Amino acid sequence: MVLNYRLYLERAGNELKLADIILKISQKKEVQYDILEVPNPETYFNSVISHAYYCIFYCAKSYLLTKGIKTESPEEHKRTYEEFKKFVDKGIIDVELLKLYEKLLLRAETLLEIFWIEKKKRGEFTYQKIHQANLEPAKESLENAKIFFKHIYNLCEKC
Repeated sequence: MVLNYRLYLERAGNELKLADIILKISQKKEVQYDILEVPNPETYFNSVISHAYYCIFYCAKSYLLTKGIKTESPEEHKRTYEEFKKFVDKGIIDVELLKLYEKLLLRAETLLEIFWIEKKKRGEFTYQKIHQANLEPAKESLENAKIFFKHIYNLCEKC
């Protein structure tokens, strides 16, 4: 099981790269027009936040596997968080990493809630207001995911 942790680290790295790519694409309308042929350039900041969260989620799963702990459905996200938190509570993992995880977990849940509530108002949700308002949270989420990935990667590689 310990060897499988690398698969989750790889997935976390892919999520991190994708979050970074999406942020760049969202900020460069010429890329959307000229390269991607998007007729009406948009922003995808909610996706940046979501992929940053998944980077952290897969990092946590990876770390847990190095300790012989496998989390699965149902409630995989909740169980992963709870098991990860145990290592923080014991002082094994820096408390700051847990704070980053909590912050993005709440954001991811908020995004899902927003999507559910705003499903009928798709035009407003998909286009201007909400996405533009999420630029700063998206940047923050990406930076948090980078920090989390770096530290968990190092912890996993020491196992």
